[in-house]
Amino acid sequence: MKTKINQILKQRYYLLLFFSFLLQQSYAQEQIKITGKITAAVNGDGIPLANILVKNTSNGTATDFDGNFSIMAKLGQVLVITYQGYKTKEVTVNKETVINISLAEDILALNEIVIVGYGSQEKKNLTGAISIVKADEIQKRQVTTMAEGLQGLVTGVKVRGGGRPGQEASIEIRGLKNLQNANPLYVVDGLITTANRDFNPNDIETIQVLKDASAAAIYGSRAANGVIIITTKKGKKGPMKIEVSSKTSFSTMPKYDLMRTEEFSKFNFQAYDNAVIPRQNLNLGVNTDWQKEIFKQGLLQDYNASFSGGGDNSTFFMSANYFGNEGTVISTDFNRVSFRVNSSGTKGIFSIGENLAISNSRTDEMSGNPIIDSYRLFPTIPVYDEANPGGFGYGKQGVANTFGTNPIALANLLDTKNENFRIRGNLWSEVKLASFLKYRFNFGYETSFDSYNFIRKLGNWTLNQPYEQSFINQNKGRSETKLFENTLTFKKEFGKHDITVLVGQTFQKDNYEQIYGTKRNLLVNPSTGQYFDVLNLGDQAEVGGFRNEAALTSYLGRLEYNYDDRYLFNAVFRRDGSSKFSDANKWGNFPSASLGWRISNESFFKSEFINDLKLRASYGELGSGNIGNYEYQGFINTFGAIVLGDGQTLYPSATQVRLANAELRWEKLKQTNIGVDLGMLDSSLRLTADYFIARTEDVLFGFPILMTTGNDGGNPISNAATVENKGFELDLSYSKKINDFSFNASINFTKVDNKLVSLGNGQNESIQGNTMTRAGNAVGMWYVLKTDGLFQNQQEIQNYVNSAGAIIMPNALPGDIRFKDVNDDGEITNEDKDIVGSPWPEFEMGFNAGASYKGFDFSMNWIGSHGATVYNGFRSTVDRFDDDSNYRTGIQPWTPENPNTDFPRIVKGTTLNARGDSDRFLESGDFIRLKYIGFGYNLPENILQKVGLTSARFSLSAQNVITITKYLGLDPEFSNGNIFERGVDVGSFPNLKTYSFGVEFSF
Repeated sequence: MKTKINQILKQRYYLLLFFSFLLQQSYAQEQIKITGKITAAVNGDGIPLANILVKNTSNGTATDFDGNFSIMAKLGQVLVITYQGYKTKEVTVNKETVINISLAEDILALNEIVIVGYGSQEKKNLTGAISIVKADEIQKRQVTTMAEGLQGLVTGVKVRGGGRPGQEASIEIRGLKNLQNANPLYVVDGLITTANRDFNPNDIETIQVLKDASAAAIYGSRAANGVIIITTKKGKKGPMKIEVSSKTSFSTMPKYDLMRTEEFSKFNFQAYDNAVIPRQNLNLGVNTDWQKEIFKQGLLQDYNASFSGGGDNSTFFMSANYFGNEGTVISTDFNRVSFRVNSSGTKGIFSIGENLAISNSRTDEMSGNPIIDSYRLFPTIPVYDEANPGGFGYGKQGVANTFGTNPIALANLLDTKNENFRIRGNLWSEVKLASFLKYRFNFGYETSFDSYNFIRKLGNWTLNQPYEQSFINQNKGRSETKLFENTLTFKKEFGKHDITVLVGQTFQKDNYEQIYGTKRNLLVNPSTGQYFDVLNLGDQAEVGGFRNEAALTSYLGRLEYNYDDRYLFNAVFRRDGSSKFSDANKWGNFPSASLGWRISNESFFKSEFINDLKLRASYGELGSGNIGNYEYQGFINTFGAIVLGDGQTLYPSATQVRLANAELRWEKLKQTNIGVDLGMLDSSLRLTADYFIARTEDVLFGFPILMTTGNDGGNPISNAATVENKGFELDLSYSKKINDFSFNASINFTKVDNKLVSLGNGQNESIQGNTMTRAGNAVGMWYVLKTDGLFQNQQEIQNYVNSAGAIIMPNALPGDIRFKDVNDDGEITNEDKDIVGSPWPEFEMGFNAGASYKGFDFSMNWIGSHGATVYNGFRSTVDRFDDDSNYRTGIQPWTPENPNTDFPRIVKGTTLNARGDSDRFLESGDFIRLKYIGFGYNLPENILQKVGLTSARFSLSAQNVITITKYLGLDPEFSNGNIFERGVDVGSFPNLKTYSFGVEFSF
């Protein structure tokens, strides 16, 4: 019986095995192995670590570092492919076993993580005004600094650069916040620093621009001018990746239309003859083109190499860069060498990392302003003249009555070099105390070694120049910044409630010290004729030095609340204490709050056209203490002496030379912002709009006072003025992909109106140059005499009378300018000046577009400005004939035979027709400029595999090649560092036409 049972069990066991085998075979036949590659639609590059999931199952995988994948799936099942920053795609499995999938970039990228200061947020949950800039938009341009690359890409951000090698662009976020040129705060990998000319833009991974007070309030007293957060590149898990790029660019300098000797002598003689003054004995045998002598073709070289990779618990990124710029002006160049190492690692609940950058930059600077000299000097002056000390040509009494400076002489007789060696970085560590609680410590350190070297050799460069000994001046300085930060972050979800709380404490210490020395009568090497450039080879030594210290300590907190992805709330508080203020005013509090309502997630909202709609509102207060380290203390001069007693004995003395203000306090910016974010057509069409009102109170500024008060140490600082800005920003973008063709375009619009509410200190207005800053108006309005055409005959002069019948300009002659007698007092004086225009544009715009087809891509960037009135300093020099300079070619001055012209008669020795304080030299500053245009080609994969590369790209681009403007100067996009004379263009270095060729490859 037992044997029979065992036989039955064995039969059933074998039967079970048989049916199990059949089932396995059937199941195996239903599943197939799918292989393929996930690529980016925009450039065809493989996407590493993209997720592939069989829909409604737990079966999934990820792509390798080239974008390749394999997965088992049944016929008819759906593969779901996701990757951050790209639109999710679903593909149904059919009989094909190889499926290559292209992912379109998600312009909205709602789940994109945005760095917001001491933490991060999902982009969809932002309640403040934050703009995100793609690093490649900056890196494809040929720029020295990151700020230059932002131009035209961000609403509310105004950038003005120039073509001088090593020149740093000025950047202004949402208009004028105070009465100083204060750049925004830069935060690089958590370090409070700068992104100036010794920072390598190729290292940038992401850029966030915090524009409103609620977004920037976490940085408190240093955020009034906006905040730019930069994250540099990090390594990713996988084998080491090597990327190399090379870009070579050629730049050209625009030129003025100036007269040559024949035309110049004709008008110069005419001006002297009209003044009944003996003519100059011009050297008509010389015909110097000073612009040709001064300007040349510039060369820019940008070489970059990076190495990155990592494993499961650590990553690394290393880069090296050389940037060289041989300027378009003689004796100007800039070069930078930089290195970076970023690494991080994780072990259990601990994480640690560092970001370290080392750079050395060197600038050869041209003394004087060669742009001005190019039109101040006559074409009849030779470049070289052995009769002059040093052997260079310049003005000569009775032959060339000009005080223009010979730039060739300056380039040879003066040598100025600035060098900066900088080390900066941070070391951070994190401890995950619980799944919802994290502690982070960040130590930032930055030090720079600055070297300034100036040599003055024997020789002259201008008329009537006194003899001066040769000398050398050297400055050596060192700065050091230490930053200590401790933050604790709580983040947890409770059902529909998502709460994040951040608290922290920071301390920053800044030190700067400098020593300097000068020696004269330098020795010259008799064999080479070169000057020895060391301090010990001279006499009459002068030495000195100083040291500055400052400290800032802060406490901060932030609350982020999200209910059901519909209602958003963000509150920030920061308290700062600075050593720049007295104990009574040391501390300042800077709060902010913002709200967001995602209407598109409400149950009542039904729209197939709109897929995302969010309203935002915020209010915040920011501070600024942009003053010197010791402004609240008295400045004492200890080098004085006094004679006392019957014996007239000389005693040392000390005296206060600068007024002190112990009541100095933080200036405070109060800003309200209302915004809307809108996504349509599956987020292919995006719109962001913001309206803001910003009011800065207790503005810190030093208004000039009479030196007869005893003040001899600069204008004393006080909390005086109040400045207000109102503005509107609009950003509209669209993207579309059709098979292998993709297209994107965006337009941004910025309108900012600034107003000086009050000057304070009992003042109502301030005049600087040709500008008036008056309460109720914008800062630096044009305040000049008004012109009213030309007198055509003596009768018109006699008939030009005031209401009392007095002849207003009795000394005028036919062909002279008629000025308006605004106050009707019968004469032209400064009392007749009036506000006639504004240097601030009514609005600015940017247009960006790009397209790609298979391996080819194209992109361009236009910028435009409208409504600004600017002062043409070039014309104020070359269109006046009372002084001696060159003239614009083609002018038609008034003569009895040529009365139909707007150019007055030319006459030497009188300012009647040459007044620089009139509206004659004001012009429209409107312009439209093609800032960048570029073409690229990515080699196809079959070629790359043959040469062992993972990617290779070639590019051609051009910058500033088309400018549409009526402005007669070199460049309507000039910059002026004086807030009150923002619209004055006197020798500003223009933006250059630049043509670039680049090669990039990786393996």
